[in-house]
Amino acid sequence: MSILKPLCVDFVYLASGSPRRRALLMQIGVPFQILNVSVDESVAPGERAFDYVSRLAGAKAREGRRQSLEDGSPGRPVLAADTAVVIDGEILGKPVDGEDAVRMLRLLSGRTHEVLTAVALSTAGGLQSAVSRSDVTFRTISETEARGYWNTGEPRDKAGGYAIQGHGAVFVAELRGSYSGVMGLPLYQTAELLRLAGVPRWRLADHGMTDEH
Repeated sequence: MSILKPLCVDFVYLASGSPRRRALLMQIGVPFQILNVSVDESVAPGERAFDYVSRLAGAKAREGRRQSLEDGSPGRPVLAADTAVVIDGEILGKPVDGEDAVRMLRLLSGRTHEVLTAVALSTAGGLQSAVSRSDVTFRTISETEARGYWNTGEPRDKAGGYAIQGHGAVFVAELRGSYSGVMGLPLYQTAELLRLAGVPRWRLADHGMTDEH
């Protein structure tokens, strides 16, 4: 990870609509504003999961920076992330319907899968990124339980069809790695990127923006 020139900015843009990422960024007291970005999230033929999440996080950060500059922003950093659940070499995205969600949970049932989350920060000095790797072991999940979980509504927009911070926590027998990374924003890697860019932390949140202690 190369060292960025400190910017001493008052806030960053978060190129994500994820409430989990917003909550995690607020948890470490980082002032931010939301940017809604849209990129093609299709997996390229033969693309590895590591390359996939790295590419998407970078694409979201670059697109967010492009939008902010077009809107007349003074060029504040843009933070983005992307998460993939991987098992048997298959990247599990968001389930398309209930049957797909049940298929994913049954595939993960009683086994250990990998969760990769890439975080990227785009600044005037370029793009910096890092990837968090975690191993999550599920207990056995019956088809009836998987369908019941789908009916809670929680899995609909979650990679791999589950949320570790929600009802899906009952499936997790063991976690090796980053809990925040499995949620969607690895705080260790995120804090390091922000620190090197001179972005303040540990400030009081107020509607996304923050004030000094």
